[in-house]
Amino acid sequence: MLESPASGLIAPDDDRYNASLVQRVDQHDSLAYFWVRFDGDATPFEPGQYMTIGVMVDGRIVQRPYSVASSPRVAGDEGYELYIRLVNGGQFTPLLWDLPVGHRMRMIGPKGKFVLEPDDDRIHLFISSGTGNAPFVSMMRTLLLDGAPRRAVFLNGVSYEGDLGYRQLLEGWESSGEYPVTYEPTVSRPSDPANAGWTGRVGRAEVALAGVLDDHGLTPDNTIAYLCGNPDMILAAEATLLERGFPAAQVKKELYWPKGKEPRGGA
Repeated sequence: MLESPASGLIAPDDDRYNASLVQRVDQHDSLAYFWVRFDGDATPFEPGQYMTIGVMVDGRIVQRPYSVASSPRVAGDEGYELYIRLVNGGQFTPLLWDLPVGHRMRMIGPKGKFVLEPDDDRIHLFISSGTGNAPFVSMMRTLLLDGAPRRAVFLNGVSYEGDLGYRQLLEGWESSGEYPVTYEPTVSRPSDPANAGWTGRVGRAEVALAGVLDDHGLTPDNTIAYLCGNPDMILAAEATLLERGFPAAQVKKELYWPKGKEPRGGA
């Protein structure tokens, strides 16, 4: 048994386990990328959907859902990439942070209806807070592998510059032109010493949204919006888009936790 200081005894194996943690890369002490792979064949999923991962602790399953950031095209070889924030006092993420690579797990899914519209040539405005950028990375990686990338503007809001996930990937796509994306990160605490030297956009994603719309000429006629992250951001960003004339059907939403509920750890 693996004893987690915050939780109890994590079972190293169980009949309900069907996958393993195969890789982990830490962004910093409370943000990390995890890859979980099924024991057998990969389960197909649509970019934008989520998987639920968990472990047995003191005889009960503790689990949480997370959007997949990798493409389904590589799930069989690489597994499912999940971008996760450590939630202090959370039920699951402190367990996950204690797991060594190679530890057995349970993974089920996929679930979710937050997927791309088919054959859509409008500009895709991806709006996210924190790790809510993960499903958009999956979408773009898959479109790129399929040879059909869609023009995108990628707005991601975080508190600190060091929290910007997939920054190197997105900046690389933008600078090389490999993917037709304009990356618009924003930090909400520009005066904090941790953001010293930051010269990009400031404010929460929903606050920066109006400027992004204006600067890139994004309108209901040429753009479809996808929102993912915390509920306050989504409600505020949706209100801005609706005020700008975006039809409700043109604003796709994925709440990382329902308003008033406990965060699931994804954002």
